[in-house]
Amino acid sequence: MGSAEDFDTFYSGTVRRVLHHVYAVCGDLAEAQDAVAEAYARAWQRWSKISEYEDPESWVRTVAWRLAANRWRRIMRLRHVRFKVAVPASIPGPTPDRVVVTAALRRLPEAQRRVVVLHYLYGLTVAQIAASTQMPPGTVKVYLSRARATLARLLGDDEKEDAHVVTHS
Repeated sequence: MGSAEDFDTFYSGTVRRVLHHVYAVCGDLAEAQDAVAEAYARAWQRWSKISEYEDPESWVRTVAWRLAANRWRRIMRLRHVRFKVAVPASIPGPTPDRVVVTAALRRLPEAQRRVVVLHYLYGLTVAQIAASTQMPPGTVKVYLSRARATLARLLGDDEKEDAHVVTHS
């Protein structure tokens, strides 16, 4: 491994998953695309070494996550000084469901949000998440449990609410 062709194959096989992961975590497609592009550029620069890793995709995903998190922190600092980032009008808006889920995910602490995205959207096991994030497996389980409870509360069950409205109307 380590050749340009190997990198091309690696990139083609992983970029959609990494982009979906970063987008799910940060909630901004443009930021996710920028972070993922930068992460793959860094991987290419170090490909002879990274190609030897057991899971090079985990390395790229982690770098992209950190880049997105750093950009988000920078934007939040800029917002405090009233800097507003304009969104181009040509980008279609997210679906209502995506807005609700993204808003709920944003209300989770960063570490919980990260393990939820890795587990439910990226499909990693607890052991894989622990290895990727360098968290103990028990911590990953606790974060997943707490996040599920919080998301259940935030997202609610519409059927229960509808039944309540019908019986009390």
